[in-house]
Amino acid sequence: MPPITNDWQQPLAAEFRKPYYKELYQKVLEEYQTRKIFPAPDDIFNAFHLTPLNDVKVVILGQDPYHNDGQAHGLCFSVKPKVEIPPSLENIYQELQSDLGCYIPDNGYLVKWAKQGVLMLNTVLTVRAHQANSHRGIGWEKFTDAVIEAVNQQDRPIVFLLWGRPAQMKKSMLNNPKHLILEAPHPSPLSAYRGFFGCRHFSRTNEFLKSHGIEPVDWQIENVKGGV
Repeated sequence: MPPITNDWQQPLAAEFRKPYYKELYQKVLEEYQTRKIFPAPDDIFNAFHLTPLNDVKVVILGQDPYHNDGQAHGLCFSVKPKVEIPPSLENIYQELQSDLGCYIPDNGYLVKWAKQGVLMLNTVLTVRAHQANSHRGIGWEKFTDAVIEAVNQQDRPIVFLLWGRPAQMKKSMLNNPKHLILEAPHPSPLSAYRGFFGCRHFSRTNEFLKSHGIEPVDWQIENVKGGV
């Protein structure tokens, strides 16, 4: 795992020294040596590399990485450019089209959002191939809770998008009155029709940011092949 070298380093330094993280590191190392694990080791901390703490203006919380070949690259809901768009992301795009008129792109590569200050954080950062939630409970949750707490403590307005029950369970950690917390069902095909569609979280996020003098997010993902 390449070290985090930007401004996340200071608020997370204490976590790297704690016994649980040392155990987590050894467990993850063993898993990579003996099993097929996603994402690639160099991609585990991409959410932090691409979105420095000082740039965070929106947080999207996912669960664990995609577990099929070639998908995960360290950002929740995002896949590499030439990989088929997963169903949950298809529903996110559908809501974006309804909410903001965005066209639905031909790829699921969301790095553009991360570079604009959208922290795309899974609560568990690794997974065994083809085994969803297989690394739940090995220690990642403690680490990502520390990340959420570091963002919560920022003295500026930030939007938290909590989609689905696992993400909403983190709401109790978010006690900074400057922040906006938006909740909706998960965009999975199993639950999107229960209220994710029509939640208008993207426009509501941008309205909040603009009301505080913060540059809104350009949510439109461009086609890899060009054109609309």
